[in-house]
Amino acid sequence: MLTGKELQNILPQKPPMVMIDTLVSSDTEKTITKLSVKNDNIFVSEGIFREPGIIENMAQTAAARAGYQAKVKNEKVKTGFIGNIKNLHIFTLPKVNDTLQTILTPLSDIGNISSVKTEIFLNTDKIAECSMTIILGN
Repeated sequence: MLTGKELQNILPQKPPMVMIDTLVSSDTEKTITKLSVKNDNIFVSEGIFREPGIIENMAQTAAARAGYQAKVKNEKVKTGFIGNIKNLHIFTLPKVNDTLQTILTPLSDIGNISSVKTEIFLNTDKIAECSMTIILGN
């Protein structure tokens, strides 16, 4: 589990753009992150965590996966870019003080391109899902 500075060392994003609090776990089969939605989050409006924050949370879970893999291999953390998003469904927008758990399942990794499935849960309820292609830069 990584939090605080350890987490920030594997993410290219820096505050106030960090949309995950904790890397719970990451292995070849899945990566799990958590985010406690705070009122000062830049994607919170009128007490609701908005759609751009949901998408950024998904993308940063992919970034945490790539950064953690780089750390394990003693390599430089690379910046990633969203290549595309497919089948995005946001069922519920979370509120301030909600804690989200995001589960990323890798579908394929070819060179610097990863295809992943992401799902966000609030307690046991799935509140969002999509497939993304992430391209890692240098």
